[in-house]
Amino acid sequence: MDLIKILLDIVLHIDTFIDAQLAIWGVWMYVVLFIVIFCETGLVVTPFLPGDSLLFAAAAVAARSGSPLNIWILLVVLLAAAILGDTANYWIGAKLGPRLLRNPDSRIFKKEYMDKTHAFFERYGGKAIILGRFVPFVRTFAPFLAGLGEMHYQRFLEFNVVGAVAWVGLFVASGFFFGRIPAVEANLTLVLLGVVVLTTIPIVVEYFRTRHADGKAAAAAKDEAARAE
Repeated sequence: MDLIKILLDIVLHIDTFIDAQLAIWGVWMYVVLFIVIFCETGLVVTPFLPGDSLLFAAAAVAARSGSPLNIWILLVVLLAAAILGDTANYWIGAKLGPRLLRNPDSRIFKKEYMDKTHAFFERYGGKAIILGRFVPFVRTFAPFLAGLGEMHYQRFLEFNVVGAVAWVGLFVASGFFFGRIPAVEANLTLVLLGVVVLTTIPIVVEYFRTRHADGKAAAAAKDEAARAE
C-alpha cells in the first residue's frame, strides 16, 4: 500500500517531481525522462510507471518562462523513448516471451493483464499497437504480445512509429499549450488527475464489457445445461 501511495503521489504531483529532479540533474533531466518512458513502454515488469501524466506534465514544465526544458528537444527525446521502448518490448516478447510465461501468475507478471491485452490485440489487430498507446498497461503488453505472436517486425515498426507520434504528440502538445494557461498551471494537480481518469476509462469500460459478456456466457451455459436435463 505504501508503494501505491508513493506512486499515486508522484503521478498527481509529477510536475513537482520534475521540478525537484531538474534541480538535481539539470539538462540531464532529458535522460531521466527518456529512461522512464522507455521503461514504461519497453519493460513488461514496469507498466505502473507514469506515462500519459509524465508526457503532459513535462511539456507543461517546458512551457514555463525560463524553463531549462526545450519543448522541441523534449519532443524528440520522448518520441525516441516511446519508439525504442516498444521495439525493445517486441524483441523481449519474441526472444524471451516463452520463458517469462512459465510463471504467468507472478506478482509482477500477472496473467490477467496478459489476457486482457491479448483480447484487446485480437479485437483490433495491428491497430492495437496504435490504440494501445493510449491505454495504461495495454501499451506495455501490446508490443510484447506482438513479438510473442511473431508479428512481422516491419509491420509492427510502422504501427509503432505511428502510435508513438500520435501518443507523444498529443500529450506533449496538450501539456505545452494548456500549461501556459495560468488557471491550468495553478491547478495542475487537478488537471493531471483528470488525465489519469480519462486514460483509465478504457480499462473500466473493457472490464465491465468483459464481465457482461462472461455473465451472458454463464447464463447461456446454465440454460443449455437445464435444457439438457
